[in-house]
Amino acid sequence: MVDASLEKREPSKRIGALRGLLPFIRPYRAMAILAGAALILTSAVSLTLPLAVRRVVDGFSAGDYQLVDTYFAAALAIAALLALGTGVRYFYVTKFGERVVADIRKALFDRVISMSPAFFDDILTGEVLSRITTDTTLILSVIGSSVSVALRNILTLIGGIVLLALSSGKLTALVLLIVPAVIVPIVVLGRRLRNLSRDNQDLIAQSSGRASEALSAVQTVQSFTHEPATMSDFALVTEASYSSARTRIMTRAQMTVVVIFLIFAAIVCVLWVGARDVQSGAMSAGELVQFLIYAVLVAGAVGSLSEVWGELQRAAGATERLVELLAAKDPVTDPASPRALPRPVRGDIAFEDVGFAYPARPETMALDHVSLTIKAGETVALVGPSGAGKSTMLHMLMRFYDPQSGRITLDGIDLRDMARSDFRAAMALVPQDPMIFATSAYENIAFGRAGASRADVEAAAKAAAAHDFITALPQGYGTYLGERGVMLSGGQKQRIAIARAILRDAPVLLLDEATSALDAESERAVQQAVDHMAAGRTVLVVAHRLATVKRADRIVVFENGRMVATGTHDALVAEGGLYARLARLQFTDGSEVI
Repeated sequence: MVDASLEKREPSKRIGALRGLLPFIRPYRAMAILAGAALILTSAVSLTLPLAVRRVVDGFSAGDYQLVDTYFAAALAIAALLALGTGVRYFYVTKFGERVVADIRKALFDRVISMSPAFFDDILTGEVLSRITTDTTLILSVIGSSVSVALRNILTLIGGIVLLALSSGKLTALVLLIVPAVIVPIVVLGRRLRNLSRDNQDLIAQSSGRASEALSAVQTVQSFTHEPATMSDFALVTEASYSSARTRIMTRAQMTVVVIFLIFAAIVCVLWVGARDVQSGAMSAGELVQFLIYAVLVAGAVGSLSEVWGELQRAAGATERLVELLAAKDPVTDPASPRALPRPVRGDIAFEDVGFAYPARPETMALDHVSLTIKAGETVALVGPSGAGKSTMLHMLMRFYDPQSGRITLDGIDLRDMARSDFRAAMALVPQDPMIFATSAYENIAFGRAGASRADVEAAAKAAAAHDFITALPQGYGTYLGERGVMLSGGQKQRIAIARAILRDAPVLLLDEATSALDAESERAVQQAVDHMAAGRTVLVVAHRLATVKRADRIVVFENGRMVATGTHDALVAEGGLYARLARLQFTDGSEVI
């Protein structure tokens, strides 16, 4: 597994990183060819304009005004052809860039959304979003503009140098002597610019990650009056990004100053030598004008290439980051030839000597050689202090992580031998922190099962004691619930999540503190719904509130990642130990068990 963190990267050392875009470009070769043809046409046409200008100037000198009229008409026709070619080139190049970048964004999102939660232990979600937005926008500007400009200027440079040589070999040799003086600063400063651009993009991504994290927890930030510190943290990262950008801008400005000065110094030098040749009769005024126009085109091409080179350097860094994200190894993967989970699913679950430690805390065992067998249709409650390993059991069963030792089976098949989508389809999870999407109440519940009817959605809401408060909302089931369900209370969020799980109608039901945020009346209603739903299903319940698990077929007590007791409520209370102590604290004043 490669390090999932995208913050620890070496600067890009090669423009060849842009080859990482080829898989996205190949499907649209025809579009690229059309854009290239229009590009060649416009470059060729632009190189013919100086020929017409030469004829006009020489025609004025010779007094042949009929020839002047002819070449003015030719120049107008060339301009029309140039305009048409430029429009066609712009259309296809821009369309090509938008299409490629749209595919890149989709590929990135598809890759990231399928990553296991273990991947996100090492990276901020905001930074991933920055890669999908900021870096792809940079690539769009390059594919949709900079590459076209670069190719056009390369063609202009090559064609211009050839036509310069045909116009005057002596002046061309003089121009070529100055070219290395222009190329050297471009290469030297360009390398520095590339590294600075990559550092700048990294800092922008970190800034985005900090902002995303703070905004997603805005209530916590404000509750603890942490706004000044949060603002200060964001300001530090943003200022570091600005400082990096300022250094990059200064480097690019230096490169621009040097290149433009050298280019125009070369033009002045050539003009001086050419003027002497016109005086001596070695060349005509029209030939000198033609040569100067070609020299300006060549110089402009070199100057533009220096600008584009900086953009290509930035795009190379962005491409490296995107390719790195696409190629990042998921610590949890499906087998090459997965076994199919037999239908109908019975729901037999077995943890066989499972050992697991979270990657962020490898020295602490979250599950320490746990063995637990759950029969189909059985309701098993997992209880114990916070951090004992209860929720980890559900995470392992959903295969968000893989155990470092032992195995977990569903209906006798190791989870690692099946496609995750196959066995997860047989499970419904109500997480401890339910996710409410920024859409309507109806869509949030319907998320549980694709294609569910409205009657099914409403039935699930009624079973979860959510129907009454939903219908009381301004637009009922069509009410927009806001980002992360900001319009709902904690209990209402949990009832939406429970309704979603009920709608899924899966043979295995996983409840992680599913009723912890409910009031007594709603808890009783939801408990009845869960009891009804549990019939014929395998149910794993994680709970701190023991009143919700007293009727479980079995209660398994966890402490420090180990199973320390198992049995019914009455048996465990009679046995004494951790469960009896927890029951005494919850059901009495701490002195006597009821």
